[in-house]
Amino acid sequence: MFEEAQYFAPVETRDDGSVVVELAKSHPGFADAVYRERRNAIAALALNHTPGEPIPHVEYTAEEHHVWALVTGELAVKHRTYAVREFLDAAERLGLPRDRIPQLQEVSELLAPLTGFRYLPAAGLVPLREFYGVLADGLFHSTQYIRHHSVPFYTPEPDIIHEVIGHASTLASPRFAELYRLAGRAARRVETDEALEFVSKVFWFTLEFGVMREGAELKAYGAGILSSYGEIEEFRGMDIRPLDLAAMGTTQYDITKYQEVLFEAASLDHLEDVVGTFWDICDDDAIAGLVSVT
Repeated sequence: MFEEAQYFAPVETRDDGSVVVELAKSHPGFADAVYRERRNAIAALALNHTPGEPIPHVEYTAEEHHVWALVTGELAVKHRTYAVREFLDAAERLGLPRDRIPQLQEVSELLAPLTGFRYLPAAGLVPLREFYGVLADGLFHSTQYIRHHSVPFYTPEPDIIHEVIGHASTLASPRFAELYRLAGRAARRVETDEALEFVSKVFWFTLEFGVMREGAELKAYGAGILSSYGEIEEFRGMDIRPLDLAAMGTTQYDITKYQEVLFEAASLDHLEDVVGTFWDICDDDAIAGLVSVT
């Protein structure tokens, strides 16, 4: 779903104080000077944000609002077919606007009364330990830019549609929000980079790209699937495997294409019992033991 070069694209602050986001040549907005300037300006807002202060306001253009309205409208239709009921109910309670891009401060104010979660602005990549660690405090790092208007149903990187339609709607569920918090506590508890990577891979195959059985149907609950116009139509045809901690924590994945291997929870109870319990109690030794059996 996310092009590797873009996901790890550096955001550079130059000697004159200007902020530059380096877009790969294959990025849809690479040759668009106006879009690139927008990306730089929005990244600068995030870099200049002081924790505890209101999230900087982005003056989105009519074109950007149109992209949001177009994509979220289409996703809402697909969610009725492919999303788990817990996600649908949470999204309805959250009540995100469909005709315009909401400000991250606004999303926080909608989300906080439901589950206590709030958003933090991110200019680009956030280091793993920081990104996952703050989940324990009910905080979620999010970008504020939106994908290029020429390809509204594609993004090579996590934009505000992914961060808000995918994650905020999930975080509006108390049960899913608790799983995010447990993942954050696990990330803070483990000490080695290897154990942190294991925790992050379990997160990837569940809260990003997880699928779940509801009755006779396979539904999606992962934010990566639920925010992807194309992948949400394809996930049922992938290699679906049983929920397995050791496998999820050691399976390599390619972020440049649709996920070919997905792990299925039998129910939300099952996800909480297996993954929630793991994140609640795991440490470096327990993870090393899981790795050794693969």
